[in-house]
Amino acid sequence: MWSIGYNISGSVEDWGEKAISLDSDFVLSFSRLAKELNMAIGITLLEKHENGLRNTIVLFDRFGERRLVYAKVHTCDFGEEHHLTPGDDFYVTELNTECGEINVGAMICYDREFPESARILMLKGAELILVPNACPMEINRLSQLRGRTLENMLAIATCNYPEGVPDCNGYSSVFDGVAYLPDVEGSRDTCILQAGESEGIYVIDLDIRQLRKYRENEVHGNAYRHPDKYRMLIDRKISYPFIRDDCRR
Repeated sequence: MWSIGYNISGSVEDWGEKAISLDSDFVLSFSRLAKELNMAIGITLLEKHENGLRNTIVLFDRFGERRLVYAKVHTCDFGEEHHLTPGDDFYVTELNTECGEINVGAMICYDREFPESARILMLKGAELILVPNACPMEINRLSQLRGRTLENMLAIATCNYPEGVPDCNGYSSVFDGVAYLPDVEGSRDTCILQAGESEGIYVIDLDIRQLRKYRENEVHGNAYRHPDKYRMLIDRKISYPFIRDDCRR
């Protein structure tokens, strides 16, 4: 929610007045900038939507064209985000780069706590997932990202607010999802970028050809799933006595 710095304290009316539309000057300025710099840009905002307020990312390609609009599906309904309208689905777009095409999707912060988010994006063809984030990225959350890349054989790039922003600590990261290479004994570290606590601009090369070759030969991702055994995941009638009722929304 870079348009307001994820500042949603106070009444919903107060921060609702800060919401902007997708055709606002703020958002469109990044379309122009993407074209000027020949660089894809993802921008996050508190979106004014016909169904309410949304936590949204917009991705522009290097020609300034809007390629993806994704609203956070797993809003933090245990806190102030319960005022937000969740997104309807997860989306993947083909993004043109000077090095070729890459299939890109997005999750926003709390979305990454749910393995289903990354799994659906993988099934829709995502090779890279962008994750705007606003929380402490400690060992457990970083391990989540590492696990999502391993089990889905895709890359995840996370951008977190730096130290100094309330309840945030930096540690933005990129995991490339390639756990094994033919000429490397055992497994390798899929983390190819780990930033520190400070604000900064970080650049890393993502070898998409390596990832695609890896996907052709490895056993994770969609290779050996048993979808017919997973019906419990979408059955709302099942009772979970060990989970608070207000968590099952």
